[in-house]
Amino acid sequence: MIAPELASGAQSPTLGAADHADPLLPIELLELELSLDGYDGKSDFCETVRVASAKAGGEFLFDLPAEGLMDDCKRIAVLRIPSPGEQMRVVLAVLDHSGTEIRMEAPDPATAHLVRFAEAFVKVLERF
Repeated sequence: MIAPELASGAQSPTLGAADHADPLLPIELLELELSLDGYDGKSDFCETVRVASAKAGGEFLFDLPAEGLMDDCKRIAVLRIPSPGEQMRVVLAVLDHSGTEIRMEAPDPATAHLVRFAEAFVKVLERF
């Protein structure tokens, strides 16, 4: 399920300007959400998210345990997906606590440090 803030285009200021006049989902995000919708918990979370993000034109950056970062989830995958213009947008793929559902979420103040880390991570990768 897509979090309302992703559908509305409302994003944290660290993600760049959002176009609030266009509430429609970018096709890449919709493709990503649909690719993850059939997750049953039997296949590897990271590999599932990596494949889905690549199909949507995005990039899997990293994943980490969600302990202490977000409630009601096991793992968080940090992705970059295309957004209007030529910018990439950071989103989170979250594996629920039961390990059977992946939902997409926009970073919020509690996870803004993940966005900053992701941006630094990308800068390091781009150097090499």
